[in-house]
Amino acid sequence: MAKAPPPPEFSTRRGSGAIVLAGVDGRSMMARRFREIVTGFEDDLGGDLTEAQRQVIARAATLAVWCEDRETELARGETFDAGQYATIANCLRRLLADLGLERRARDITPQLSDYLKSKQAND
Repeated sequence: MAKAPPPPEFSTRRGSGAIVLAGVDGRSMMARRFREIVTGFEDDLGGDLTEAQRQVIARAATLAVWCEDRETELARGETFDAGQYATIANCLRRLLADLGLERRARDITPQLSDYLKSKQAND
């Protein structure tokens, strides 16, 4: 038997989607990139996600942003720890493999009852 979600007054701002990263200015480049990556992953997975998938996506987006930041440092000629980068990139690969690397289609087929209601409303 499925457990009902908690009432809205018991939800956290993070759980409700009001904030993405607690204590971080959402306008920063890293926060905006994090949101872009999360949205891309969610779209690739068809949008109807479990909480476990959302958690894996958040971790994968964090690692992806970290890797991108290291790649920028490398391109600037700054110090680059190849071992640390390889470890994080491999962890990211494993998380993405857990999510599935193929894009999944969303179910956009309307329910028969919804279709019939819309037809009656238009007649």
